Amino acid sequence: MLKHPTLDKLHALKLTGMAAALADQSATPDITELSFEERLGLLVDREMTERDNRRLTSRLRRAGLRHTAVLEDLDYRNSRGLDKGLIQSLASCQWVKEHLNVLITGPTGVGKTWLACALAHKACREGYTAQYVRLARLLRELTIAKGDGQYPKLLANLAKVDVLILDDWGLMKLSAENRRDLLEVLEDRYGRRSTIATSQLPIEEWHDVIGDATLADAILDRLVHNAYKINLRGESMRKRQAKLTGTTASE
Repeated sequence: MLKHPTLDKLHALKLTGMAAALADQSATPDITELSFEERLGLLVDREMTERDNRRLTSRLRRAGLRHTAVLEDLDYRNSRGLDKGLIQSLASCQWVKEHLNVLITGPTGVGKTWLACALAHKACREGYTAQYVRLARLLRELTIAKGDGQYPKLLANLAKVDVLILDDWGLMKLSAENRRDLLEVLEDRYGRRSTIATSQLPIEEWHDVIGDATLADAILDRLVHNAYKINLRGESMRKRQAKLTGTTASE
């Protein structure tokens, strides 16, 4: 059978979804039972689906999430302090729309980063952008950016991300420069974008970890007071997995 010339034109127009759907229709014997409008609707639906999938793939690639995690895989059976009602509420992504934050605390290995990535993944599926970064690395990048003239551009890029994950909050002592940089990042995002922070430390200890009382007040005012708070507990999931496999877990 000769290749349908319309397929070449659809590919030339980068309408690959419609081209694939047309090829499928051509191979379906009873497709003529559908009206022209119905067949056209199937072509358009396929194109929209493929474009949505490509955009999602692009958002997830840019997000650089540490874990490929989805909320649908969340295990509520283990007693980790998860509030199913709250998680289901967060899954609607209304918090992203309202530019609120999420703070996830708990001991090492209980799934803080996994949950943060799952929330960001859901936001990407809903059309929002996301980015994962360890706080220590971000602060180093900001310092380097000042030296090569990229500091304003980096701040601008961070300010545009709908959901920014700041992982491992409070693991390092902040310098005066770190505190100022962190305030700049959070000031740009306050009331405009959403931030997820994960930490082994209880939120009550964050003020002391930041160091400077005045800057600590300013930083936490932009992060904590408009945030959902999730405190995970229980045994390290890595240690639990190590027991099951007979291997030694590392922190």
